[in-house]
Amino acid sequence: MSKLNWGILGTGGIAEEMAQALLRVNEEVYGVTSRTTAKVEGFAKTYHVKNSYATFEDMLADHNVDVVYIATPHNSHAAYIMQALEAGKHVFCEKAITVNAEQLEMAVRLAKEKDLVICDGTTLLHMPLFKKLKEIVEQGVIGNVKMIQVNFGSCKTYDVNNRFFSKELAGGALLDIGVYATSFARYFMSSQPDTILTTANYFETGVDETSGIILRNPDGEMAVMALTMRAKQPKRGVIAGELGYIEVTNYPRADRATITFTEDGRVEEIEVGESARALDYEVMDMQAYIQNKNGDQNLMYVRDVMDLLTKIRKEWGMVYPFE
Repeated sequence: MSKLNWGILGTGGIAEEMAQALLRVNEEVYGVTSRTTAKVEGFAKTYHVKNSYATFEDMLADHNVDVVYIATPHNSHAAYIMQALEAGKHVFCEKAITVNAEQLEMAVRLAKEKDLVICDGTTLLHMPLFKKLKEIVEQGVIGNVKMIQVNFGSCKTYDVNNRFFSKELAGGALLDIGVYATSFARYFMSSQPDTILTTANYFETGVDETSGIILRNPDGEMAVMALTMRAKQPKRGVIAGELGYIEVTNYPRADRATITFTEDGRVEEIEVGESARALDYEVMDMQAYIQNKNGDQNLMYVRDVMDLLTKIRKEWGMVYPFE
């Protein structure tokens, strides 16, 4: 796989993880920019970044930049994606890729016009384990899928000024952690759900704090999801079929799963990939999508998930101030 020139927008924790992944997989980080010059300089020194830019526009003006990685708050993603695409750059954006389906579809149309690739950082869609589990499910090892259960709970520190609790920054459990649960559910369902039943409780700032979500598709498969942002839950996903069930713990970056067979209770362990290399797999997939022009399957899941997240919020009647 040939090397690509990645430019990073943002210098937070996830951007640092991506820089480390790029050094391992791509051998270098080509460029970085952020709103704070001092942070850019420190980031560039730490990760041996070849080029630092005063502004995002300066980075986009560099014709040598192939891919832009966006690691900023949710509310800014769509604008940065469109800018990058207009400048002729492929885009890898942190999840949630946009805040609603309309924004994403605008980006998809522009990417197709420009013959560019867009992708998001929902790690499980890039983990080798999930690709293997997808094969197992499609081979009928656990029979027809009947029910998917997904939990994700994090206990964010009480801080009304934190982005997690800011409606202006598209905070809340749904876009921050719900994107993982929804991606898990959609990935193992045969088709896009067309029925949504949901309810939510809200934090004092107006963002969703806890929610219960039921999805059903035309094939009769169902998914039940539970999200919490002020109470810890195990990150646990189960795909249940007629012949057995697959259980995945710590599923966003999982490298192992178990299959329990209904008839005799036999348990089979599946281990593929390494959790510690989660972002490496994102880089490898993105570069393969660009070089082989084959990212449509991944983008289908990303679009379906954003469509579901948008419809879930519509059911709640929750609108971000900037929408």
